[in-house]
Amino acid sequence: MTSVRDPRDELPDHLPALRAFALSLTRNGAAADDLVQDTIVKAWTNLDKFQAGSNMRAWLFTILRNTFYSLKRRTRREVADPDGIHAGSLFVKPAHDGRLVYKDFTAAFDQLSAEQREVLILVGASGFSYEEAAGMMGVAVGTVKSRANRARARLAKLLGLAEGEDVLADTDGGTLAVMGRSGTQAA
Repeated sequence: MTSVRDPRDELPDHLPALRAFALSLTRNGAAADDLVQDTIVKAWTNLDKFQAGSNMRAWLFTILRNTFYSLKRRTRREVADPDGIHAGSLFVKPAHDGRLVYKDFTAAFDQLSAEQREVLILVGASGFSYEEAAGMMGVAVGTVKSRANRARARLAKLLGLAEGEDVLADTDGGTLAVMGRSGTQAA
């Protein structure tokens, strides 16, 4: 009766054959070495799926072949961009910037007076006209316009915006919702 070798001890015996097969597929020594390494890592992590006593070389060749074709399919969808021009044009603002802007905005918004927060919520965030806001607030239209102007100027100063830069320009719904969720909004 012959004893079955531990598959972990058998892996190194197949490295030369795996490298030769990888070279025949990739036609590149460095790519072949990477492919063999990926194959060994996959085989090692999936040794529990190998049936002891079966053909280890065939199992490893199957893993190598499947890995090669998976990489080939993946790279077919990739765009060659050695200078990074294409990648540079695909700009997505990181999510953490939004959280930082949100934090700065809420801190500045909460420093406004109750009247200023109220007018910005009504006119700026909720989209009511000056006349509608005046009716809700029980003040003259001129008072609403004055408060809104002073509130925007104060908020711009607190946020360090340049003169003439609109406080609510490029504001998304999440930031506008912050104004509505402020714990200090006027009633």
